[in-house]
Amino acid sequence: VQLQASGGGLVQPGGTLRLSCVATGGVYRSNTMAWYRQPPGDQRELVASIAYSGTTTYADSVKGRFTISRDNTAKKVYLQMNSLKPEDTAVYYCNLNQYNGQWWGRGTQVTVSS
Repeated sequence: VQLQASGGGLVQPGGTLRLSCVATGGVYRSNTMAWYRQPPGDQRELVASIAYSGTTTYADSVKGRFTISRDNTAKKVYLQMNSLKPEDTAVYYCNLNQYNGQWWGRGTQVTVSS
């Protein structure tokens, strides 16, 4: 499985960004896709996850601001990020978890700064 993320960049506080990630290779149904982030000098943390069924979970810090969604046919997962804050600055990683393992994409940098 390979995961390719895109959509990061520099945005001002209060701005929006949309991250995308496409999975290729041996992707099976009933997987869970997720976005993690790693702020500078800090540990990687879960931002949001979405099951194949569409069930979602969010970190408390992003609830009401971020929305995770997926396109099962295209094997894509998205993260719509609104009302961005400087503390959202991090490298964001796409993740896929299925019965035979877990995979990570290369990170995409999100910087929120004026």
